[in-house]
Parts: sequence; structure tokens; C-alpha cells
Amino acid sequence: MTAPLITDDLLENWRLKGELVRVIRDVNIENDVIGLVAAWNDQQLLIRKRNKKVVELARSYYIQSASAERKVDGWL
Repeated sequence: MTAPLITDDLLENWRLKGELVRVIRDVNIENDVIGLVAAWNDQQLLIRKRNKKVVELARSYYIQSASAERKVDGWL
């Protein structure tokens, strides 16, 4: 099961505010990617991590604000 696709408006809001986001790739919290939204298209998302490395991820992963409690409600 895939996560709901995040809207362009929400990604733009996070990017402009400089808010950290969490990309949840599976049930292991160690595999989460936390960083700033750098760019995106219909299929992919670029996240700039705290160590300045850029990671390209699929937009089908669950994406939420890093300040929110980690949730994976039933989509995994």
C-alpha cells in the first residue's frame, strides 16, 4: 500500500518556511529521512539533509512535518 500523495501546495509551504520534514520509508525509524524540501516534480522529491547532502526520494513515501509525532497509520 502506498501513502497518499502530498500536495504541491503543502510542499511549497514547507519549502518557503524552511520547515523540517520527515520522509517515512518503512516501519524502522532509523530509515526515516529528515531534512528540508529542496525541489520536487510529479514523481520525486529532493530533501536536503542536515549534513547538506541531498537525497532523491519517491513522492509515494509518507511525508510529514518533522515536528509532528511519527505516524504510519495503516499504509505500510
